[in-house]
Amino acid sequence: MIKIKRKIGTPKYKQIINSIEDAILTGTLKKGDQIPSINKIKDENNLSRDTVMTAFNELKSRGIIKSIVGKGYYINSENININQKIFLLFDELNSFKEDLYNSFLEHLGDNIQVDIFFHHFNKNTFDKLILNNSGDYNYYVIMPANLKNTNSAIKNLPKEKVYILDQIQEDLIDYPAIYQNFEKTIFNNLTKAIHLIKKYKKLILVFSEDKQPLPMREGFINFCTTNQMPFDCIATLKDRTLTKGELYIIPEDKILLKIIKQMKSEGLLIAEDIGIISYNDTLLKEIVEGGITTISTDFNYMGKRLAKMILNKEQTKIENTNNLIIRSSI
Repeated sequence: MIKIKRKIGTPKYKQIINSIEDAILTGTLKKGDQIPSINKIKDENNLSRDTVMTAFNELKSRGIIKSIVGKGYYINSENININQKIFLLFDELNSFKEDLYNSFLEHLGDNIQVDIFFHHFNKNTFDKLILNNSGDYNYYVIMPANLKNTNSAIKNLPKEKVYILDQIQEDLIDYPAIYQNFEKTIFNNLTKAIHLIKKYKKLILVFSEDKQPLPMREGFINFCTTNQMPFDCIATLKDRTLTKGELYIIPEDKILLKIIKQMKSEGLLIAEDIGIISYNDTLLKEIVEGGITTISTDFNYMGKRLAKMILNKEQTKIENTNNLIIRSSI
């Protein structure tokens, strides 16, 4: 099955790959079939183990073969047109991350497969997904969110194949990334709206430490103290009575809907009684209650730029753009 020719100009590892691909095309190998072992190919063709491993690792990263511990290597896919596979690990899926994902796919080009996973802010799930998929992909795009010590798992991946998305933790600063500067973003954008914000008696950030980036809270506190404005950070609206003159800054859409519902039940008017600034713009926020003011990054651009970084093998850090959209909620 494996045919190696000498002095033909084609690297030996590439000839191994071509032989296996040809066997798939002719039907000699089908999905689920076992392929010859590394030692068998090495001995029969007088090759080094490294040469065979190079071929197997490329086929594995493209998803064509897979390894089963204690048994060997098997055909995992008959689609030999896949040139690269990308592991994409999100914290969770929502409308704006779906925009990021779709933009990423659109700008990658053909013959690149992206497999998406979610850790749901669970460190054990995060570690398990990375470790179980180590060596199976050409590139790894990882959204660590606010999880601690994520490099304990990420360091098991080839450094040149890892890209960090959205948040950069201190132990990940050596990796290429496209990210949001949450502390600067909230401070600068609230400053832009200071003329509207000053009419409120108190600013309240609804902030979940489990999900939201800590620099967001730091930037909020810095803005309030700099401008000598009363403020509070709360984790939930549970058992809270809304008070006229409060301005709520809300990163989560579920909380946004809850506060609008609560305002209606208490007979409070948006902007007149209670102000609202939401995070991450959507079509719904353009319409609901006459329009919700948002602080938002450009997720479409983030996906496009991430694709370009991978295609060009860029080892750099890029701070994604953001903007304030003022509507009738403040």
